[in-house]
Amino acid sequence: MTNSQMKTGGIGKDLIVYLCLLGLAGVQFFIAYQNIDAWQMFARMFAVAMVEAGLAVMFFMHLWTEKRGFVLFVLIFTGFVLLTMQYGWTDSFRLLRCGLNCS
Repeated sequence: MTNSQMKTGGIGKDLIVYLCLLGLAGVQFFIAYQNIDAWQMFARMFAVAMVEAGLAVMFFMHLWTEKRGFVLFVLIFTGFVLLTMQYGWTDSFRLLRCGLNCS
């Protein structure tokens, strides 16, 4: 690879991502001040947060330059880790409900 191929476009891409993140934060403020049901607000905020997190991960972790297979692996592995972390919740609720004397 030559030096001309390795150069990035300067600050342009950084500025675009920064403005997108600012715009998504503004959308979250707009959603927060709407008079809607709690579940509707949760769904809208969650959707905006997922877009915001995806943009941040793709940009700050430089995943958009990686092969599609690797990005898919990262998504599946992260989802697997998050789901397996939830395994202990059932025991936590049992302890909350019964205390340490439950079997």
